[in-house]
Amino acid sequence: MLKNLLRVLAVILIGLVSGIMGWIIGALIGGNFAEQVVFNGVRGYEATGQIGSILGAIMGFLSGARFLFKTKAASSPR
Repeated sequence: MLKNLLRVLAVILIGLVSGIMGWIIGALIGGNFAEQVVFNGVRGYEATGQIGSILGAIMGFLSGARFLFKTKAASSPR
């Protein structure tokens, strides 16, 4: 029980950290290269920062869950 709770908390932490990293990377890309991008009513670095945050969080949650909750496949006898 405690082990699963710690895994869930670790997945949430990984998702939040990767969301923040995506936000920073998206803002850097938007400020330098994608100044005409419009998303959610804002443009430029604000828009790409939001997109990067969303994508980073999704990728972090999925990769963290896959890494921490993977099950070992039964090996076939050879």
